[in-house]
Amino acid sequence: MDPFLVLLHSVSTRLSSGELMELKFLCQSRVGKRKLERVQSGLDLFSVLLEQSELDGQRTELLRELLVSLRRRDLLRLLDDFEAGATARAPAGERDLCAAFDIICEHVGRDWRRLARQLQVSDTKIDAIEVKHPRSLAEQVRESLRVWRNAAREDAEVSQLVAALKACRLNLVADLVQEGQQARGLQSEGGSGCTGVSLVSWDSDTPAPRASS
Repeated sequence: MDPFLVLLHSVSTRLSSGELMELKFLCQSRVGKRKLERVQSGLDLFSVLLEQSELDGQRTELLRELLVSLRRRDLLRLLDDFEAGATARAPAGERDLCAAFDIICEHVGRDWRRLARQLQVSDTKIDAIEVKHPRSLAEQVRESLRVWRNAAREDAEVSQLVAALKACRLNLVADLVQEGQQARGLQSEGGSGCTGVSLVSWDSDTPAPRASS
């Protein structure tokens, strides 16, 4: 059974009718009016978001954003547990990319467009990312990295991110990514795991500070 679907089912069963109304309101920019009118439960809403590729087991940011808006710490803990487990189950290369994404999202700031272009993300897609996440700089950064990873597929490697960061003169961020990768390698040799999960705080609307080169 898909662990992410189990998570969505658990979240849905714990939502009140009032909270479902709040989620429908928050999703108005993503889901058409007619579809929202047919939503009668959390599962209905999640099914629409899954169908529209707004949500999946590797793209949980929207779900986290919605749960933060509800201030449901218990549901956020369920999501935290899922993300920790998903990261632990992922291959080492995927865990390294996940951790690198977290570091870049935290430190690159408004330089993300320059980095995205260096990673061969088109201006059209960059503009679309800004439209999709107008109020979240961190989501703009993460979405641009996902676009790159989806395009590169199995060729996506942390070394490419490091090279792109250095080409953009974001040397501090590149060093942080490399240091993190080396630390995880040492932990793996010592037999301890690394979750690499970056949790969103309750009042994390403020953009991350821009890193100097």
